[in-house]
Amino acid sequence: MITLVDVLQRTTTFFEGRGIPSARLDAQLLLGHVLGLDRVKLYLNFDRPMSEPELETIRGLVRRRGDREPLAWVLGEKEFYGRDFVVGPGVLVPRPDTETLVERMKAELATPPGDEPIYVADVGSGSGCIGITLALEEPRVRAYAIDASPEALEYTRRNIEKHGLKDRVAALHGRDLAVPAARRIDWVVSNPPYIPAATIAELAPEVSRHEPKLALDGGADGLDMYRRLVPAAAKRATVGIAFEVGAGQGDAVAELLTGVGFPARVYPDLGGVGRVVVGRRA
Repeated sequence: MITLVDVLQRTTTFFEGRGIPSARLDAQLLLGHVLGLDRVKLYLNFDRPMSEPELETIRGLVRRRGDREPLAWVLGEKEFYGRDFVVGPGVLVPRPDTETLVERMKAELATPPGDEPIYVADVGSGSGCIGITLALEEPRVRAYAIDASPEALEYTRRNIEKHGLKDRVAALHGRDLAVPAARRIDWVVSNPPYIPAATIAELAPEVSRHEPKLALDGGADGLDMYRRLVPAAAKRATVGIAFEVGAGQGDAVAELLTGVGFPARVYPDLGGVGRVVVGRRA
């Protein structure tokens, strides 16, 4: 008889051999996902016998994680700003760093107060976590979630439906600001690709081998997308532009925004790294 604790121990050992830093935690999360148990209940059920169908399901997920596929893809969801978002192969996994952009935008959207709708273009929406979260946090927001990847945009659509926002968030396929010219845009927000191309191979296998290069590769210095998007955003945004940036990129992106009439500031994340750049129309 194979028990839950047997599977947990074997899975942990397998993950350790594959170089996964959080081997035991990942094993716990995978087993809990399959069995519908949180971590406390896992420990309370260590002697629980495992059925063959359960073992077969777990084996498939363990193989995927052992290949260093992102845990969020294997589980099919990732928490962002206190809510679960559907994710999987073909879409960037939401990061805690991006919550800094949402937090800053909440403050920006609160000024000035009022009842008028606020139209936000989320460029490179991926899972849709930015635009959807802003719409959930601020009822005035009407968002355009835009992505060039059909695979990623499908996750945007699924998350729009999951969070009940089909009346306030639209998924649009296209590059950059693929919003019809007649449509108003008050804010352009984006977490664009900003990793220098030469350093992608040095990242963890979950990122370098699996996550979409379209969402990672920012060119030689990581700033290609900002240079392309800033002029287009400046023509459309009636109020402001907000970006997530990589470490050390804040001043350069702020200079780009200031240069097109959007005086900008850099805001740090919880670790003190300049993570968000916001410019408001002068």
